[in-house]
Amino acid sequence: MQQLQAEGLCLRFPESLGMHRELTIDNAAVLLIRGTQHALNVPFNWGYVDKPQEGQTLLLFIPGQSPFPNDGIRYQEPETKYTVSVNIAGQPRELEVHEVKYGFIPGADAGAFRQRRRYRITKGGHPQMILVHYSRGPLTQIAPALMNQPARSYPLRIFNEPAVYVIGEKAGQKVFPPGGGPQGGMPMGMGFNSQQAMVAQQNSNMAMLERRREQEQRARAGSNARPPRVDEEDSGDENDTISTRALSLTRYRRNHDIMAEVFTHAAYSQKNAPTPPSPFSIFNKAELEAQTEKLKAEIEALQARGAERKPTRSAKDPAFGDVSMESFGEGITV
Repeated sequence: MQQLQAEGLCLRFPESLGMHRELTIDNAAVLLIRGTQHALNVPFNWGYVDKPQEGQTLLLFIPGQSPFPNDGIRYQEPETKYTVSVNIAGQPRELEVHEVKYGFIPGADAGAFRQRRRYRITKGGHPQMILVHYSRGPLTQIAPALMNQPARSYPLRIFNEPAVYVIGEKAGQKVFPPGGGPQGGMPMGMGFNSQQAMVAQQNSNMAMLERRREQEQRARAGSNARPPRVDEEDSGDENDTISTRALSLTRYRRNHDIMAEVFTHAAYSQKNAPTPPSPFSIFNKAELEAQTEKLKAEIEALQARGAERKPTRSAKDPAFGDVSMESFGEGITV
């Protein structure tokens, strides 16, 4: 284990923190605080940091005085350290920053331009939680003696230890993959396949038990004997033939089907709802007819008044005798 850690094995936060071209001091502090909060309920995975891309951001757990793991990049200058004070959510904190420049991947980069910054909160946070950000820094030439000298030994060793909680009340607890056990070391595929086989066998035993029960019930019905009450919770046949897990799974499926019928009826019961009233039902037909008759009477009165005034105006001024629109059509160009 110590040899693997010396080769760069470390505990990594399993979720991606995204790609960030630039990362400010305040953003790094916020990511550290949020990552520490998530680490209370999320186990860290064992793995390597190897040849990270520009902009990649990682959250690591580095216990005690352990050195920072090898990341597959060779740096031509020593790492510098400085401390800054930040104020997050009204609470002062002290952030320690380690910065190293002029890094390159031997055999892959033609120049040294890779830059790494790692942050940890020494006051007001968890100092063993390390946020690492890789970016592009100033370009410089690679020393010929280091051009093809690898930064670590390849291939990297395979490590099959389960994930583990690193902080909080669950610190030190391991999380084994499905189908695995406290012995660990079981590949994910093998554990999953064995679990599938176990479930298939239990389902087969459950089906066989149900067929046997049906046969017994038909036999009792044929002999006119009253079948005894079957206690689903304490049946000896179930305990002898299948496991509690298979029985619980079958009951869950049965209850799920029953609830599905209930919710289906609730979702589609509107099909039998009464026909909604017509949108015109808000109008009163008799009232509308009365208003129509009143308007017709007013129009007829206005027409009669206009007809009475027309002869009088024509007698006073003959120019008002013809007021039709036809006389204006000749002078307008369209």
